Amino acid sequence: MEPIINVNPGATKWDIREKVWDYIEAKNLANFPRPVYNRIPNFKGAIQACDRLATLQEFMSSQTVKVNPDRPQQQARFITLEARKTLLVPTPRLRTGLFNRITPPQEASKEDLRVCSTSQGVKEFSVPVDLEAKVKVDLMVVGSVAVSEKGFRIGKGEGFADLEYGMMVCMGAVSESTVVVTVVHDCQVLDIPEELMESHDLTVDYILTPTRVIKTDCQRPKPQGIIWTKLDPDMLEKIPILKKLRDLEEQAGKDVTLGEAPVAGSGEGAGRPRREPRPQGDQRARREPRRRPRRNTQEQDADGEHKGEYTGEPQQKPRRRQPRVRRESRGEGKEDGGRGEGGRQEVRGRGREKTGEDGTTEATAERRPPLTVTTVYLGGIPAGLRVSELKTALREREAAPLRLTWQGAQHRAFLDYVDSQAADQALEALQGLSLNGHSLQAELAKSQRGGRRPGPPNRRPRATSGSKSAPAESASVDHAATQEAIHA
Repeated sequence: MEPIINVNPGATKWDIREKVWDYIEAKNLANFPRPVYNRIPNFKGAIQACDRLATLQEFMSSQTVKVNPDRPQQQARFITLEARKTLLVPTPRLRTGLFNRITPPQEASKEDLRVCSTSQGVKEFSVPVDLEAKVKVDLMVVGSVAVSEKGFRIGKGEGFADLEYGMMVCMGAVSESTVVVTVVHDCQVLDIPEELMESHDLTVDYILTPTRVIKTDCQRPKPQGIIWTKLDPDMLEKIPILKKLRDLEEQAGKDVTLGEAPVAGSGEGAGRPRREPRPQGDQRARREPRRRPRRNTQEQDADGEHKGEYTGEPQQKPRRRQPRVRRESRGEGKEDGGRGEGGRQEVRGRGREKTGEDGTTEATAERRPPLTVTTVYLGGIPAGLRVSELKTALREREAAPLRLTWQGAQHRAFLDYVDSQAADQALEALQGLSLNGHSLQAELAKSQRGGRRPGPPNRRPRATSGSKSAPAESASVDHAATQEAIHA
């Protein structure tokens, strides 16, 4: 199969990364988090690609599997837990150790395992693995920005996957028999010149995409341990476990001489991500208002991804954070917690404040929904379920809608998606969804079975003051306004 993205002669690793990131952004091939720059892309179709893991004979025969904590590998973590295998996940930026073991609750249900496979579940249901523990990893799943059919891999430029593997070699946790698998979009499979590969670069044995399984038969050897000359004292301060491993290696009589700290912005290196490029072209420029500034923090992303230390665009001032929830009173019922007439409650997100002459403040939406949407009907919602619980389930299955209309009293909700393809992906992800012991039914809304619903997202008609009965309570959740809440 011919590569979708062609690599120019003389291209560097960063040239290849930027070309892949640019293509994914331009073609809208990624889910949250966006933009994909300096990230392992959470590509559309990641669930289908991860599902292919269960078909590998090497996975079936494995007992201990290590999976990286990034969002596109969430389904791989779930499949590993569902198969009742031991799941190991690297600690964020390796600060507190090498990896944690995920320990689901006893007699965990399928939904419990889905929770354990999320970034929040990894935090809540994990225990650290001691450096002296005798661990044998049979198979590991890593993320990639680009990979070749020969097994050459390029990460996001921080070097953590390569360093993790070298550290596991020092621990005796991996060997020549350990199988390395990566999960990527088809566009991320391209021709990578072998001369770009260095001694510390990790190669892969299998590539899983939404459409195929590629066995690389890679002949290039994997790293034989930590290459200390590629590390510097500053790195040892950031990753304390390296100090312990260095002491052990020194006691074993190995050369543990450190290298010099590189000049800022030069070359590859763990923990030194390249500055995010500015958008180019009309399509990238149109997407820019939808981006939130990257915070200057060393914390782990909400989606579980290792986060770089560079802020992205330091000259951009952070926007003032506005309240995400505004309840509007319409007609009667102001004493009822701000509910308007008919019990309707609107949940809106951040917007620009508009101050009137009387000093009151009104939040106005910054973004508007598209002109056409495709709606999914979600029925069988159990009594007592909160909209926040449903949003959590949608987030975990990567089915977050553009807009969610909640009608809990009628045991249903309507999910608006930007197009029919997004709706189809959501329908597939929502099959078998069960909440509070009740199975939910997901299908295209009746108005969608013959096509899309035109116009802005539907609003159910409000009852007039003369109505004998008010409609069931509903909440309309705007994706652009609640993106942060859904993915928190």
